[in-house]
Amino acid sequence: MSDKSIKISLVIITYNEEKNIERCLKSASEVVDEIIVLDSFSTDKTEEICKKYNVKFYKQKFLGYAEQKNKAISFTSNDYILSLDADEVLSDELIKSLISVKRKPVFDAYNFNRLNIYCRKKIKTTSWYPDRKIRLWNKNKGKWSGDLIHELVKMNENTNLKLIKGDLLHYSYNSIEEHLIQSNKFSSLGAEKLIKYEKKYLTLKAFLNPFVSFLKNYLLKRGFLGGYTSFMISVIISFETFMKYSKAVQLRKNERKLIK
Repeated sequence: MSDKSIKISLVIITYNEEKNIERCLKSASEVVDEIIVLDSFSTDKTEEICKKYNVKFYKQKFLGYAEQKNKAISFTSNDYILSLDADEVLSDELIKSLISVKRKPVFDAYNFNRLNIYCRKKIKTTSWYPDRKIRLWNKNKGKWSGDLIHELVKMNENTNLKLIKGDLLHYSYNSIEEHLIQSNKFSSLGAEKLIKYEKKYLTLKAFLNPFVSFLKNYLLKRGFLGGYTSFMISVIISFETFMKYSKAVQLRKNERKLIK
C-alpha cells in the first residue's frame, strides 16, 4: 500500500483493431502516463492510428491471451498497470475514479464493472453485468493467468482489492452474426480446455449444461427484463455451451481413435 501518487501504464494487445483502437486510446489518454501496445502483426491501420497517440508500439506473434498480455506488461516502466482491450472504453465516471486512485492509491488492485454494449444497446441483465474485472493493479503483486480462453488477473496472497465507481464500456458485438462467429471461435478454444481438465461426463454435460446456462442467464440473472436482446444473448450463450461440450466430445473420440 502507498499514500503517494502513482503513474499508470496502459497496456493493450491488438490485431486488426482499426475500428476500435482510437476510441479506446482517447478515453484513457487523460488518465495514463504511458501507453504500450503489443500487436500481432495487424494488416490494417492499427499501427498508424496508435502512433498518433504517442504509443510505444511492439510486435509479437500471438502467444495466447494471458501470455500475450503478460509479455506486453514486460515493456512497461511503471508499477501500476491499466489493462484494456481495444474494444473497451473508460466511462466518464470511471475516469474520475481512476484520477482519484492516481492521486492517492491505497490498494494493490482495483476492479470495475464492465458494461457490454451489444448491437448499440447497453446490457444490464444476464451474466454480462456487472461482469467485474481487475484491470488496474500493481504488476509486482499480480499477473494475467489462464489457458486458451477466459484469462484473468491473479493477485498474490495477502494483496487487497477495491471496487471503484464507473463502468468499463465494452463494445462487444455490432450484430448477432458477429456474436455467432465469435461464439464458434470461443467454443472451439473452450473444447480444447475441457478435454485437458475435464475427464468425465462430457456427453451428459453437452445435454444438461446448455439448459442450465440458459436458465441462469434468462431467469437468475434477470435476462427476461432485457427484452428480446437479452433473450437472444441468453440463447447464444447457451448454444455456445452446447457447441463447446459437443466439440469436446468429438475431440475425445478422435484422441481415442489415434490411440487405437
